[in-house]
Amino acid sequence: MLIYDLDLPSLETILKEWNEPAYRAKQIWQGLYQHLYSSPDQFSSLPNSLREKISKEFTFLPFSVRTYLDSSDGSTRKTLFELPDGNLIEAVLMRYGDPADDPQMATSETNRRGAKSRRTLCISTQAGCAMGCVFCATGQLGFKRNLSSGEIVAQVMYYAQLLKEQNETVSNIVFMGMGEPFHNYENVMTSIDRLNDADGYKLGARRMTISTVGLATQIRRFADEHRQVNLAISLHAADDDERLAIMPVNKRYKIDDVIEACKYYIEKTHRRVTFEWALIHGVNDTPEIAQKLASRLKGLLCHVNAIPLNPTEGFHGAATNRQRAQVFVDTLEQAGIPCTIRMRRGIDINAGCGQLAGAESKP
Repeated sequence: MLIYDLDLPSLETILKEWNEPAYRAKQIWQGLYQHLYSSPDQFSSLPNSLREKISKEFTFLPFSVRTYLDSSDGSTRKTLFELPDGNLIEAVLMRYGDPADDPQMATSETNRRGAKSRRTLCISTQAGCAMGCVFCATGQLGFKRNLSSGEIVAQVMYYAQLLKEQNETVSNIVFMGMGEPFHNYENVMTSIDRLNDADGYKLGARRMTISTVGLATQIRRFADEHRQVNLAISLHAADDDERLAIMPVNKRYKIDDVIEACKYYIEKTHRRVTFEWALIHGVNDTPEIAQKLASRLKGLLCHVNAIPLNPTEGFHGAATNRQRAQVFVDTLEQAGIPCTIRMRRGIDINAGCGQLAGAESKP
């Protein structure tokens, strides 16, 4: 049994069945999420007999590290994990020196704490992905399976333990790696609750972001739960036919459906929505398309996060150039829609948005 799949009440039930004092469960919980212990031997406050039982009954890491790559500038590390069933997933650590580098991640909470640097994790929620976005390496793979809540949490714990050795901590998490988070809704929300737990890892909800292709039904469900987790929508087109050509999900959830769900989310939570926009040269980077997008988003509490397309082997489109990107941003800004160009990270190791393919590669 993967120990990260358990919530505290479940752990308490197991310890009760083992005839252990109730407080032992809290000791284990805090050891996992506050002290970041990665093996039973580290739980020095527990008796040897209990540590042996934990070792026998529980697994701490649900994967092995197949390989990892560091970007040439040292700011990004991508790790390839192999799950027991042979499926491969990837997660990414990004180091930022200043919150202004990345407006989406520079939350008000981060600024209030006066953070000078951030350590952002990009975490996978599925092996593969069923959404089939043509420009995304994960989408080109197809869907393998959902990850359990513990498999999602374990990616965070792996990097948290790594950062602890360097006297650093995780500052932000984006559920933006392999997979569509809202297609694995229950397990993703359970993992968020576990990471946010006040007696455990206690990472603030506003330091976490869910990125979705726009599953409108799940956006409304998410809104009804009144979570403080950030929401990002991968839009990439302002016209239904154009979006359908690159994002098959648009056959089920058209742009109007997604926008209406976002309006509902904003009304329910009073929180801003971020729209992700991969700038593809000659496809969705013209001033005319920017104007059409501005008309779609008019009146919404939102922000557009534009990023030149990251290359993948299965898609032949090219990233927009700096000049066209700036014109696109300026057009949106002039129409009253806040927009910034996001920094590209880890492109030389295929660690950027849309590049995670769950396969061994060389920079």
